[in-house]
Formats: sequence, structure tokens, C-alpha cells
Amino acid sequence: MAGKTHKIAVIGGDGTGPEVVAEGLKVLKAVAQKHNFKYELKEFDFTGKRYLKTGKLVSDQDIAELKTFDAIYLGAVGDPAVKPGIIEHGVLLKIRFALDQYINLRPVILYPNVWTPLKDKGPAEIDFIVVRENSEGLYKGIGEFQKKGTADEVAIQVSYNTRKGVERCLRYAFEFCRKRNKKKTLTLVGKTNVLTYAWDLWERAFHEIGQKDYPDIKREYAHVDATCMWFVKNPEWFDVIVTDNMFGDIITDLGAMIQGGMGIAAGGNINPEGVSMFEPIGGSAPKYTGQNVINPLAAIGALQMLLDEIGESKAAADVEKGIKFACTKMKSMSAGKMGMSTTEVGDTVAGAI
Repeated sequence: MAGKTHKIAVIGGDGTGPEVVAEGLKVLKAVAQKHNFKYELKEFDFTGKRYLKTGKLVSDQDIAELKTFDAIYLGAVGDPAVKPGIIEHGVLLKIRFALDQYINLRPVILYPNVWTPLKDKGPAEIDFIVVRENSEGLYKGIGEFQKKGTADEVAIQVSYNTRKGVERCLRYAFEFCRKRNKKKTLTLVGKTNVLTYAWDLWERAFHEIGQKDYPDIKREYAHVDATCMWFVKNPEWFDVIVTDNMFGDIITDLGAMIQGGMGIAAGGNINPEGVSMFEPIGGSAPKYTGQNVINPLAAIGALQMLLDEIGESKAAADVEKGIKFACTKMKSMSAGKMGMSTTEVGDTVAGAI
């Protein structure tokens, strides 16, 4: 018997975004038929072209409508014809903050037959998750200039961390580590030796919560600079990582490269109590637009994460199997070098399902 009908908002976005989303929706159709669940889609035109034509981005009315959906499936934002930052702030960050998507979830998983720049490392060694706090820290936008434009200019950028914000991120990470049930090790990545205020709060909360409520989870700590080194040298040390907004942004791009590049890396902006948004992390790649050469596996991986979040875990597992199968048939994860077209990759994953 089929369950509820899932309402999914679709934002194809800019550049190659609509192309990779189309392949994800192809896979969604296949997996929904197999697992007998229903879904409804609604497309939203939040693009650079629309902005250039109308001056509109994401309105408060749009946000109210997005709150009525079960999840959001995003392709990419960013148009070279629009000044950098306008669409990113007016679409991506507006949605993240307005829907309180306070977790950024980034799997770093090397699939079979995918090249990694790390010598002698394979799928067994590269398999961890980064939980990034997504709403506070340096990205809160708090700061000021003093004496701007003079020789004595000062630029101040504040890392804003609340106990509530830190704690809900940590609890999500502990719960995720428990559910993942692999090494059951949660590593806090920070900079306690220099950033003494913010990271004093993070470290205290980490150990207090872990000791009291998650005694089954092993707790470890690593400085962010050392973590970058160990991603390259010993990625097998990690299970689940939790960190702040800035450090999470940096280490997940390094994670994407060791798992085979931006063409395979997916991410989620999560509100566990609300509406979450899932996307490939490679951006709009405008130079490949319309050529049918971009790798859609990151977008299909984002769909897999979306399915997991809305409770279709068996369907999500099948999508992952389809991704792994497609990887064995592809020559490369890079655009134009895959040995097949964008649509053929989508067909391969859907066919495997």
C-alpha cells in the first residue's frame, strides 16, 4: 500500500543545474515506481535570467510557499551575467536562513572505479560524513569597518556562536553517528588553541552532551589544519565529523576532491524539524550549459539524500546502488570525459534501479 504523496519543490537554477536535475528526476520516477510511492513536483524559477529580466529573487511569499513542501531539490545557482553574490545571497542563503536549515550535511564517499588523487586509498578508506553548522559563525555577517579607506582602516568580522545553535548541531551529529552505526566515532574539528572563545563553547558543549547523552559514541578532537593533513594522509581515521560554518565550508571542498571531484559530491541543507534542501555542490558550470556533457551523479546523489530525509530509505539505498553501478561504466567523473553523455548517465542509474 502506497503511503503519503511527497511534495517536492524543484529549483533547476542556472547553468547546467536544470540538466542535472532532469536526470535526478528521471531516477526519482524509476525508484518511485519500484517502491510504490507518490510524489508531486513544482518548479520554481529562481534564476539569473529571471533576475536580469524582472529584478526578482526569492520573496517572503516564495518562502511561505516553500514551507509547505516536504523537501527542496536544487540544481545550482550562479549566472556569469549577474554580479557574484547577488543570486547566491538572494536565493541560496535566503532559503537556508529563512527555512532555518542549520545543518549542512556532506558525505565524503569514494565509489568504486572513481579516481582519487590519493595514492593507495580506495572506497574502504574514504567513507565519512561532515556535519557543518550552517547558520552561525563567521557567515552570520556581523562586523564593521572602522576608518575605511584610510591607512588606519580596521575590518572586523565576528564569529557568532550561540549555545543553542552549537548544541543543536552537535546533537544532530551525535544522532547521525549513532544511526550510521559504523565506527561510532564523532570528531570535533576546530581551533581551540587560538580561537579561544568560540571553540571553548564548542568543546565544552561537545563533551558535556556526549558524556551525558551519548556515552556509546567515542569523542575525538582535531585542529582544522591537522584535519586537512589527515584527509590526505589518513582519511580512514574519520567516521563522522562535526564543525562550524567556516571550517566546514573549507574541509568539505577538500573532501569533494578526495572522493573524486565536484561531479560526484552531493550535499544537504537540513532542518530536521522543517523543510530541507538538497543539491550537487559543484555549482552551475556555465561553460558546459546545453552540451549534455556535465556529470549528473552529484545531483542524483543529492536526490538519494532527499529520499533518505523524507523517509524513503529503501528507495535511497537503491539509488546509491544505481550510482555505484554507473560509476563502473564511466571512464571519468569529469565533464566531457565520462565516456557517456549526461542523459546516458541518468539512463544508466535509472536502468540499474
